[in-house]
Amino acid sequence: MHLYQGVWVALVTPFKNGKVDEPALQQLVQDLAGRGVRGFVPLGTTGESPTITAEERRRIIELCVEAAGDVSVAPGCGANNTQHTVEMVKEAAELGASGAMVVVPYYNRPTPEGLIAHFKAVADSTDLPLMIYNIPSRTGSNMLPETIEKLADHPNIDGVKEATGNIEQVADLCARVEGRLNVLSGDDALTLPILAVGGEGVVSTLGNLEPEPLVELVDIYWKDNPVRALELHRRLAPLAKAMFIETNPAPIKCALWMEGKIQNELRLPMVPVKTETREKIAKAVREYRQNVSAL
Repeated sequence: MHLYQGVWVALVTPFKNGKVDEPALQQLVQDLAGRGVRGFVPLGTTGESPTITAEERRRIIELCVEAAGDVSVAPGCGANNTQHTVEMVKEAAELGASGAMVVVPYYNRPTPEGLIAHFKAVADSTDLPLMIYNIPSRTGSNMLPETIEKLADHPNIDGVKEATGNIEQVADLCARVEGRLNVLSGDDALTLPILAVGGEGVVSTLGNLEPEPLVELVDIYWKDNPVRALELHRRLAPLAKAMFIETNPAPIKCALWMEGKIQNELRLPMVPVKTETREKIAKAVREYRQNVSAL
């Protein structure tokens, strides 16, 4: 059975006065763990991983594993250095993680052969199930379906977080790896379209705020009720869009701050959203909640 399916939450990293807000992080994980999610992905894009120190990284994984209970934790462990990635995956395993998300190496833009060698080296170094994270807008490299397919039979590569935004590419990938790797959406707005072409779930930024409708959307789709899934998708679409008005994770942190769950604090070079963006986020959350209560 694949580890990566259903709704995984791409966790924010709460900060307070420049430091990781440990109580807020644990409370957020505890609150979400009982709301139907399959797992947590701390230390990814939404978790501001490039700004996190090695010491903070270790502590964040410890806190997430402890707070998640029986819910799986697969921290982001990717780097543009293969040996560093191997070391991070090893640390995650030692701290009790269930898996690890490994981003396509950024900045150095490896060839397809380099990508295969990188992921094979990382997968060979661990027993943890890995999720490849393909997000060209952040890394500068697009790992194409024919490249991922060459890794699909590795026993320690279990899934792909697909954040290219290219449905044709996702459909091709799903067809190539069907039954071997699970493909999850890396974009909340594309969860339903990716399910429709063979995906198995989502690694969700919006899940920090509203996990239940996402869980219902995925579950109801697989229970052969695409009409209901489409209703949920359309209801969630404006809220999902609002979470990306500015660069992630600034909007979702703003939304969580307005709910009283975390401070509206990011680490430079990331900054809080502009005042007009804050108003748009508040409006999107308010209208979503009004629509749900009216049903």
